[in-house]
Amino acid sequence: MAPGEKITAKIRKNLPIKGPQAPTIKELMKWYCLNTNTHGCRRIVVSRGRLRRSVWLLLTLTAVGLIVWQGALIILTSHDNTVSVQVYFQKLDFPAVTICNINPYKYSTQKALLVDLDTYTMDLLKKLYGFSKTRLKVLQGGNLDTIKKRLRKKFTDFLPLLIFQNNDPSKVATEILTGRRWKIKGDIVQASPTTASLQPHKDMVGFQLCANDDPTSCTIYAFNSGIDAIQEWYKLHFLTIMAQVPLEEKIRMSYSIEEFLVTCFFDGLPCDSRHFTLFHHPEYGNCYTFNSGKEEPVLSTSLGGSEYGLQAILYIDKEEYNPFLVSSYGVKAIVHHQDEYPYIENKWTAIETGKATSIGMHLVKLEKSQQPHNKCTVDGSDVPVMNLFNANYSKEICFHSCFQMQMVEKCHCALSSQPLPPAAKYCNFDQHPQWMKCYYKLHQKFVKEELECQKICKEECGSSEWELNINLAQWPSDVSEKWMLPVLTWDKGLGPNQTLNKRDFANLNIFYKNLFQRINLEKPSTSISDLISNLGGQMGLWLSCSIVCVVEIIEVLLVDVIWVLVRCCWSRQKVRQVWAPSEPPREDEANSPVPIFDDGLPTFNAALRLPLPVSSRPATPPPMYDSLQIEEPHPGLAGDPSGAEEEEDGQKRK
Repeated sequence: MAPGEKITAKIRKNLPIKGPQAPTIKELMKWYCLNTNTHGCRRIVVSRGRLRRSVWLLLTLTAVGLIVWQGALIILTSHDNTVSVQVYFQKLDFPAVTICNINPYKYSTQKALLVDLDTYTMDLLKKLYGFSKTRLKVLQGGNLDTIKKRLRKKFTDFLPLLIFQNNDPSKVATEILTGRRWKIKGDIVQASPTTASLQPHKDMVGFQLCANDDPTSCTIYAFNSGIDAIQEWYKLHFLTIMAQVPLEEKIRMSYSIEEFLVTCFFDGLPCDSRHFTLFHHPEYGNCYTFNSGKEEPVLSTSLGGSEYGLQAILYIDKEEYNPFLVSSYGVKAIVHHQDEYPYIENKWTAIETGKATSIGMHLVKLEKSQQPHNKCTVDGSDVPVMNLFNANYSKEICFHSCFQMQMVEKCHCALSSQPLPPAAKYCNFDQHPQWMKCYYKLHQKFVKEELECQKICKEECGSSEWELNINLAQWPSDVSEKWMLPVLTWDKGLGPNQTLNKRDFANLNIFYKNLFQRINLEKPSTSISDLISNLGGQMGLWLSCSIVCVVEIIEVLLVDVIWVLVRCCWSRQKVRQVWAPSEPPREDEANSPVPIFDDGLPTFNAALRLPLPVSSRPATPPPMYDSLQIEEPHPGLAGDPSGAEEEEDGQKRK
């Protein structure tokens, strides 16, 4: 063994270095296994025999794998939610109730606006089915010849009604009224009719829609039933006409609350028009919300039952119904929260005339857990869509707002059935001749989720819904009809010689069946404390390990191991510098018997820096024996008595 290796081995033996300062990773792992509280690791080191050590190593690795597997399952399932149902019995706020007449506007107030459209529609019916104008009560004004010339230009150029065969190879359609031939530039899309034709007709009725930027991109919407085709065609033109009418004029054309409401009771007490708030819907005209909470405090009820809810008799005035726009008469009602927008077109309940409609309610609240357990929004502030409705956020509001903004961007106009965005105008055929094609194309993309509105809009974290139980009864009865209808006619201010029909009235009763409030509370299946406890239980079960042990493992693997590797690389570089050939030492350094050490503690790295001895001969010179001879005292010390005494003592010893 070389002299340098002997010195290194001696320093290692006398100054053992263990723990985080171990020189190698193997010794560091050995030190950790001997000092950790984790079961299994110590047995890997202290067990005798390779078989035992291999078995303990396999068991320890298996336990670690089980901990990782079970921990991953716990973490993944911690994002799941559970629903708990809570039931309370307490005094409840009565919801807002919005009611609308199915007929949006009084037919007599739209005489000047619809005379052209109605006349054209009657001519279509006469051409198709041989209708006579005396069979329907249609408002007309002015000279018919002048009207026909004006409307032919107005309706035939924008959206004419066509008749064609389903399998016509010539791709040619015929305009119903004028007989003009139209070349079909697109595919025929057969719309789903609400009324199926019982007779197998080869001819179909529809209309052609083309894009603004590409006249060759057209689509034919065909209907098997002429009823659906005419109603859809009439509704498109009706909305276009009404989109150009100012809001104040549309409110005047619709029904007032005094005309709509006959009698009203709430919680056994009479109510009147002051408890109703006007809400104008673009498609259903004037609607009225009871208990809106805007002008008066929100009403509440402390008892359940039909006598403690809203009881109202409504007058629909069926003589003012538009025969082409609506094919049924009655009232639409919706129950909603005071801060919620009433979606009449989606959540409405039909109130029949000549019937007593009783609606029993149960209040159900849903409270969802928030992020990261659920991707919901509290108030919609984190959703990048402008809320066009004067109401609290909901996913349905987000859908309609997103589609309306896309409509303005792609079609350069807004849909008249939705609120108007800033700096936008409603679509009409005068300014946007082909907006309908753009709308249908955009709507198809929305249904196919190509507009990404479904990805942007989030569910609301909290919502309130009312479960409705609807019952119908004959009203008024045959016995009561004889006296009740004259009284109702008198209440409407009509003369004694006039008597209204029971089909002009609707009886509505909305109430809480009971005051039980059900709350569906959604919460995470695993809380933070439960998650930590479950992970700690798995580590304690398989390795008798705790969070502190995990911290030790992280420290050893991420800190100490890296530090050992860095220190080893640095030591090897220093050894190469020490043992590399260098310049011959100077004479004073070569004769120096003491090696030069760095200032500091004698560590293992310092021991590696010891220089080799220059030669095997001892560096200390032999003693000079001549220096032991006794010399004469100094002349200056001859008279010193102490020196004489010392000399005598020395002679005596000899």
